[in-house]
Amino acid sequence: MDSDMRIWEHPVLGKYEKYEEPKVLHFTLDGKDMTGYEGDSVAAALKAAGVMTHRYTAKNHRPRGIFCAIGRCTDCVMIVNGQPNVRTCITPLEEGMELRTQYGVQTKEEWEAENDEEI
Repeated sequence: MDSDMRIWEHPVLGKYEKYEEPKVLHFTLDGKDMTGYEGDSVAAALKAAGVMTHRYTAKNHRPRGIFCAIGRCTDCVMIVNGQPNVRTCITPLEEGMELRTQYGVQTKEEWEAENDEEI
C-alpha cells in the first residue's frame, strides 16, 4: 500500500496515529485481491491502493469516486457484499469484503447484458 495516498484523518471516522501499526485486512475489488487497514473506510482503503473510480453513472456512464467523504453525496457508492448503493466513504472496511464497481445500480456484467455493449 502506498502511504502517500492514505487518508490519515477522516471527519466522521476519526484519525490514525501515524506511528501505529494497524492490522492489515484483505478484501476483493471486482475479483482482485487487495489489502487495507483496520479502521479504514472502504473508500480510504481504495484510495490508498490508487483506485479512484467507484461507480459509473447510469445515464451518461461517467466515472465517480470520493467527493464529500462524509456520507452526504452518493458519488462513492459501490456494491458491497452484494448490496448496491453502499456509501463507501463511511463504511468501515472489514476482512473478506467483496466490492464491485457499480454501473448505475448494477454490476458491470449486468449492465453489459442489459445494454448489449461491452465497457
